[in-house]
Amino acid sequence: MFLQEYFGLDGKVAIVTGGSQGIGQAVAVDLAKAGATVALFSRSGADHTVKMIEEAGKVGKSYIVDVQSEESIEKGVAAVVRDFGKVDILFNNAGITVHKNVLEADSSDWEHILKTNLLGEVAMAKAVAKVMIEKKIKGSIINMGSMSGSIVNVPQMQTLYNVSKAAVIHMTKSLAIEWADYGIRVNSLSPGYIATEMALFVEEELKQQWMKLIPMHRMGNPHELSGAVIFLACDAAGYTTGSNIIVDGGYTCQ
Repeated sequence: MFLQEYFGLDGKVAIVTGGSQGIGQAVAVDLAKAGATVALFSRSGADHTVKMIEEAGKVGKSYIVDVQSEESIEKGVAAVVRDFGKVDILFNNAGITVHKNVLEADSSDWEHILKTNLLGEVAMAKAVAKVMIEKKIKGSIINMGSMSGSIVNVPQMQTLYNVSKAAVIHMTKSLAIEWADYGIRVNSLSPGYIATEMALFVEEELKQQWMKLIPMHRMGNPHELSGAVIFLACDAAGYTTGSNIIVDGGYTCQ
């Protein structure tokens, strides 16, 4: 009863952006297993994730949404409200990286990454917060940061990505203050190196350098982020807002 009351998500409706693969897919399935109805936002659809959720005996639905478009976001959130009546949780997960150093990057590269990683998260948070405020829901917004928002990764040069994630972490703290009076909690999750499509493309030599720098000497599994997300989403975290939870195998302790 204690676990169900404080850590369960029964009756909650969650939106997960970038829910078609990787971290978004893994966390979406685990949110559903914890009791939430899960709405998946993706540019290409997330039917496979919906199938995984349904195979677990839970409810999920896919929506075509481009987080670089405020119009697309607003239509997507409105559709979720029509279908399920409310939104209690947002896992603001969608993100990209640009593999260029500052000397190689131009203004279009900066615009591309900031439009998704920062402005996309702001627009999603704003659209969901409006629903929560209108319906007087004491909801939870969990933004996707990164350990790269707190440290500078080596040996790869990725200033554009680092800057975008540092901005997300501070945006999270700022929104936590702005929306505290509405009972909306805003926190961020900052993973280290996680074994997803975004990280596995790199050369083996670079991955081996990462392993030496990670105290646990391995990359994380996407499902190992679910515990932090479920905690931030549930009633047990009712006094937690403006926090940034780092899940990195000890990388940033050095």
